[in-house]
Amino acid sequence: MVTGDLSRLEGEPSPPGDSTAFDAWTALGMLVQLVVTPARQLGPARELLEDELLALDLACSRFRADSELVAVGNVARGASAPVTVNVSPLLAEAVAVSLRAAHLTDGDVDPTVGGALAELGYDRDFAELARGEAADAGAGAPGVAVRVIPGWRSLRVDVDRQRLTVPAGVQLDLGATVKGWAADRAAARIAEVLGCGVLVSLGGDTAVAGAPPAGGWRIRVQDRTTLPGAATDGPSQVVTIRDGGLATSSTAARRWRRGGDVLHHILDPRTGRPAAPVWRTVSVAAASCADANTAATAAVIRGRQALPWLTGLGLPARLVAQDGAVHTVNAWPEEHG
Repeated sequence: MVTGDLSRLEGEPSPPGDSTAFDAWTALGMLVQLVVTPARQLGPARELLEDELLALDLACSRFRADSELVAVGNVARGASAPVTVNVSPLLAEAVAVSLRAAHLTDGDVDPTVGGALAELGYDRDFAELARGEAADAGAGAPGVAVRVIPGWRSLRVDVDRQRLTVPAGVQLDLGATVKGWAADRAAARIAEVLGCGVLVSLGGDTAVAGAPPAGGWRIRVQDRTTLPGAATDGPSQVVTIRDGGLATSSTAARRWRRGGDVLHHILDPRTGRPAAPVWRTVSVAAASCADANTAATAAVIRGRQALPWLTGLGLPARLVAQDGAVHTVNAWPEEHG
């Protein structure tokens, strides 16, 4: 079960100490943010994080032709029955993380939605998709079809033997879990190798490790991930964590048009369509960023049932409705100012 620790989330963040250092760049189609303490470890920490992201991209990307995930999809596409393939330890673990998320959410977070996402038009890096949106939205653009999702129970992974079994024709998408898991991995590795405190944010999914600065780690939750100090276009709040992770899932950031329909990237596996528009943003704090990410994504899919579900899990969460109304559960800090 995904569980939270209410003591890690605070509503009165103190400014970070002078011994922290910050860096940010774009990689894998997302904003990467890195904060370390002491400041002298910033350069080595960035090198370690870039190595992690490169390995992640080569193993798990749905958009680069030379990735392991695409290779698995190519094998499955030409098969008439389930196939078993050898995979790297990294991809095996990434799939295992996605299956754990599916199990914990009763299938709300499902890694077999890749084919449905591609048919809806999300078949390339989102920056490229946004550039091509005008052509898709024009007269005569194809409408949105509904695709049957194979379902997460059709997958088998043996992490020890590095073997993955997939159904014929499946296209996997690990996007709902891989960012949070990767942030956890990278933060833990940086803290262990460099002996420092570190915050890693990958597209708004944030993990921390090591000793925090005196005021804790300040994180702004909002619809779209931006640099600190940048203007926001919706309700936002700054909170502080000292360990674990915090993740935000949003239907407001990755949106595109297809055949006249406005779509977003969080699919309900039961319908093969984007989740119903109940929440524009859900932010969750948990013991790890992977768990926070899993819960936030499932909450978007569950719609109005997300509030009692998150309450039952004991996870501090902030949910923003389509009209901007903010709902919080489990001692999420009150907003100030």
